[in-house]
Amino acid sequence: METVFDVIAEPNRRAILSLLVSSPQSVGEIARQLRMPQTTVSKHLRVLREAGFVESTVDAQRRLYRLKPEPLQEVDAWLAPFRRFWSAHVDALERHLDRMDRST
Repeated sequence: METVFDVIAEPNRRAILSLLVSSPQSVGEIARQLRMPQTTVSKHLRVLREAGFVESTVDAQRRLYRLKPEPLQEVDAWLAPFRRFWSAHVDALERHLDRMDRST
């Protein structure tokens, strides 16, 4: 079984997740927006569904896929220490720029 990081390492899967952030979409809509064959989109959606990133519902004759954010919590937790690192550096840069601005 693939890890969360294995799943999101694939650029097409990340693109699909990015599309699903805004609204549920069908395979056809995703394929059209990403200019990918429907079969390729379907394969990526299967991986995303099995990993728990998306779920599907039936709407009339279409199957809509929507984002499930829970698996992304693992990524968010992993990124937390890096966020603190960058936050401290960005804050220091902001203070430095403020000092430079006051001295001119």
